[in-house]
Amino acid sequence: MRLVGLTGGIASGKSTIAARLSELGAVHIDADRLAREIVEPGSPVLGRIAAALGDELLQPDGTLDRAALSARVFADPGALETLNAITHPAVRALSEQRIERAKAEDPDAVVVYDVPLLVEAKVQMPWDLIVVAEAPAETRIGRMIELRGMTRAQAEQRIARQASDAERRAVADVVIDTGGTLEHTIAQVDELWARLRSADQASSRG
Repeated sequence: MRLVGLTGGIASGKSTIAARLSELGAVHIDADRLAREIVEPGSPVLGRIAAALGDELLQPDGTLDRAALSARVFADPGALETLNAITHPAVRALSEQRIERAKAEDPDAVVVYDVPLLVEAKVQMPWDLIVVAEAPAETRIGRMIELRGMTRAQAEQRIARQASDAERRAVADVVIDTGGTLEHTIAQVDELWARLRSADQASSRG
């Protein structure tokens, strides 16, 4: 099994890269999806969040009020630290389960773990490769305005709160430029896949 960490800032094109790698045969594990799973109604993690940050974060049907939570942690760094202390270990444990399952099903699998905050959260795993999606800030701002309905100020604020390009590049083995055409991005992903598969073949021969 080869474990690939995929990261990048908001609107940097991670989803496009992950989708193409999945098409080519990789197992895609999405940290954001895992983070939603651990706070499903009735889950222990959701109970700890409500106990630590307030029952008002729960909606009448028992689901997490994500808008209220976002507003709370955006305005209160202490609340964000508390939230992360509860959720990060749970996401880590679930991700390790999914990775082990993929390995058991196919010892030769390429597992792509998509972690938006890999740098910010200092996610340490036995990576074979770390891939960073990168696009110019103006391109990302345009995507957030057009595709996510944000204002320019909101988009700039989101970028400012995340790691810089330099910080991501410092941990990267591969940087994929998503600032051009879709075809250009896909070509880079295909080249990455060929590299991963040739490395597998070389190790099997060895």
